Formats: sequence, structure tokens, C-alpha cells
Amino acid sequence: MSLENFAIIESTLREGEQFAGANFTPDQKVRIARALDEFGVEMLELSSPCASAQSEADVRLIVGLKLSATILTHIRCTRDDARRALDTSVGGLDVVIGTSPALRQHSHGKSIDQIIDVASDVLCYIREQAPNIILRFSTEDSFRSDEADLLRVYLAVSRLGVVNRFGTADTVGIATPAQVSQLVAQLRRTTHVDVEFHGHNDSGCAIANAYAALEAGATHIDTTVLGIGERNGITPLGGLIARLYMLDRTRIINKYHLDKLYALDHMVAEMVGVEVPFNNYITGSTAFTHKAGIHTKAVLAAPETYESINPADFGLKREVKIAHRLTGWNAIRGRANELGLALTDDQVKEATQHIKTMADRQVLDMQDVDEILRTWVSVEAKAD
Repeated sequence: MSLENFAIIESTLREGEQFAGANFTPDQKVRIARALDEFGVEMLELSSPCASAQSEADVRLIVGLKLSATILTHIRCTRDDARRALDTSVGGLDVVIGTSPALRQHSHGKSIDQIIDVASDVLCYIREQAPNIILRFSTEDSFRSDEADLLRVYLAVSRLGVVNRFGTADTVGIATPAQVSQLVAQLRRTTHVDVEFHGHNDSGCAIANAYAALEAGATHIDTTVLGIGERNGITPLGGLIARLYMLDRTRIINKYHLDKLYALDHMVAEMVGVEVPFNNYITGSTAFTHKAGIHTKAVLAAPETYESINPADFGLKREVKIAHRLTGWNAIRGRANELGLALTDDQVKEATQHIKTMADRQVLDMQDVDEILRTWVSVEAKAD
């Protein structure tokens, strides 16, 4: 898999608005848009200008920022939606219509033949009005749609020759990586059009599914900061970056400003009233924390032994916990050296055992460890 043609469609300002705690003000949207642009995402997807008067004003506001990222907006497959979206001067339209039996019955009430007719009309209209705009056509609830129905729709739209990419959406988070891989590969093989994947995280597979999509030839992945979105949200930006970093560290470092991720995650978390999870990819409080003695010995000697991600690449630092019963003498020796305390290996080992014994009786912190080490030096000096 190559990341040369891969692009992130960052949807915090569209999908992310659907998160339970999200009520972004225009100023917050500007801050998010600028931060994502500084991070280096290629595209920003905004809520439809048809959603509300404020939504339309916000789209115009973000377009007016003249960011490096291409500004997209997400619309229903109707001429009215298309007209209003085109009037905002966005760089691209993401057109969507549901194809699953549930959505055909309970959402728009159209048959597959009618979906093809409507899509053909709307997409050709958009291309006539805006020859250079980026145009995506997506089926909503792709993975609960009948495979034959999906292929009929995609192939019919493909023959129009007006779209830049197709979208596949795991709208309710039921897909497996194997299913995603199969559909994306089939689309690439039969249509030769770029493919975007939008994956919800209801069953915890969003990152794995996004990765499977890329392996199968997808060119675009939808993300949000912290994965916020409807219900359990979608593929998180940081989680996708972590996965791709392990595939091609150099390319990801050169492609994105990774040191912006920590502030981005924490800014959005504050805006929507949540904490960044302690075990969050890269930016969680324990992401680069080491505790077990056998681990800390190796990490102190060569961090890559227990770190697949270098925190320095993200402007972060690792932390070695030593104030506990699992601590090792190499970690204690490292702390003694930091404090400028001269202890032999035997003395460090004795001090370490003392720390372990105390930790069995009570909770210790770093100040307690420092006090023990200083006391140990004092006792040894007196003994001499």
C-alpha cells in the first residue's frame, strides 16, 4: 500500500457537529478549521448550508478564510441542495443518497432505478454549473445495501463521467475489514474512480476498516478529531495517523505537522465538554508512560524496544513511572543520576528494594522516591 495519493477528508465540522456535545460557534469553527489546516489535512468537510441559516453563514465564513485545505460541503442528492451549496463557492460537493432497504423505505422512499435517475440528474446538473468543482457521489449505508444494487448504482454513475470519486459509508458501524476491503477493491476495479471511505465506530472497527480501505485502494478517508460524531463517531484523526505512521513514518512526518495534534485534540475536547481519554492514540495522558521494571530498563536504553511511536515526532515526551512496587533498579538509577546522586549499583539495588517495600504499604509519588534516594546517600555517607 502506498500513501502517495492518500488524502484525509476531515469532517469535524460536519460529522463532528452531530456529536451529542457539539454546539460549535462560528468562532470555534474558525479555530478548528485553522488548526486542521495547520495540521495539514487536505480537505475540510462542512455541514450542508441547507441545514440552517447559520450553517450557510458558517460555510461562507470558512470558505472566506482562504485556507490551503479544499473546502467541501455535504449535501443530499437534490438540485435545490446543489444550488445552495454551489452558491457558497465551496471547492467540492459531497453528494449522498441512501441505498439500503431500510433507508429506501424509511428515508427517501425511492427504488434503485429512481436513485439512479435522481443521481444522474443532480450530478450532471452540478457538473454543468461548475465544471471544475470536486464532485463525490456516495451511497449511504453501503454495507447494509444489496451488493447488486450498489454495483448498479455505482456503475450507472460511473458511466456519466462526471464524478471525481465515489464514497462508501459504513453508516451504522457494522462492517468488518474484510467486507470493506472487498467493496473498495471491487469499486476500484470496476469503475477506476477514486474511492472514499466513511466508517462509524459502533463496533470499534473504524480505524481497522479505514486501514483496510486504504490497503484495498481507497484514496480518501473521512476522520474527525477524537472520532466525534453521531453515536460513537467515526475514524479518529489521531488514531488513523497512528496507524499510518507505523506503515510509513517518514511519509507521515513529512505530510502532516504532527506536533499540532496534541493541542488540536485537547482544544476540541474542551469545546465539546469531554476529556481526552487517558489511552487515546498519541495524545492520551498515558500514551507514552512506562511503568513495569522490565520495560523501563529497555526503554531507558533504547526507547524503540517498547515504543512503536516516537513521542518526539509529535512534540511530546515519554514518562517513566518509578514510584511503585513494580519499579526496577535501572529506572531508580536513572533518577539518581538525574538528581546528581552518586550511588553504586549495589546501593541503587538496595534503595530500589526499600522503595518496593514501602510501595507495598502505601502509595508513593516521585517526591517520596527522591527523598528516599537522598536519605540513602546520607546514610551511606555516614556509614563511611
